[in-house]
Amino acid sequence: MTKFIIILLSAVFINNYVLSKFLGICPFLGVSKKLDSATGMSVAVIFVMLLATAVTWPIQYFLLDPNDLGYLQTIVFILVIAALVQLVEIVLKRYIPALHKSLGVYLPLITTNCAVLGVTILNIDENYTFAEAMVNSLGSGLGFFLAMVMFSGVRSKIEGADVPESFKGLPVTLVAASITSLSFLGFGGVIENMFA
Repeated sequence: MTKFIIILLSAVFINNYVLSKFLGICPFLGVSKKLDSATGMSVAVIFVMLLATAVTWPIQYFLLDPNDLGYLQTIVFILVIAALVQLVEIVLKRYIPALHKSLGVYLPLITTNCAVLGVTILNIDENYTFAEAMVNSLGSGLGFFLAMVMFSGVRSKIEGADVPESFKGLPVTLVAASITSLSFLGFGGVIENMFA
């Protein structure tokens, strides 16, 4: 049980895919302008990460590895993620059209969101069991959610700030993103020491 807690907390705070591994930067910068869009995108990413792990882990261990097809891992995982994102898009369009409209072009971008692909591949590379992989995916999704919501708050403060002309727009956003990612460096040894 302790191992699951360490995996979960490490994925959220220490190995945050957006702020530490710099995966999923496109939606992080693009959708974080409004809190509702950031929240909706994050929930969709959590769902896709969990679903992708639940599908790709068995594919890797029961199909690709036994048949010496490990070299097809990236292609197969991308195809699985693309299919799952299409499923999420259909469900959102049907049942939550306002969220579907607010996410706009960023919802199909989950297909190419390297954070989703990264979590599925790193679950295999870390030799996680199925349960550990699911916990890591949940933690990674929650970490993505935390980064998106936190940065949405930061961006709302930037909008009202008096920023020098040369820093307006993307430059101040990138500076704020780098400072936000620095805030997570402090968690480095805390989680492991809590359960040592």
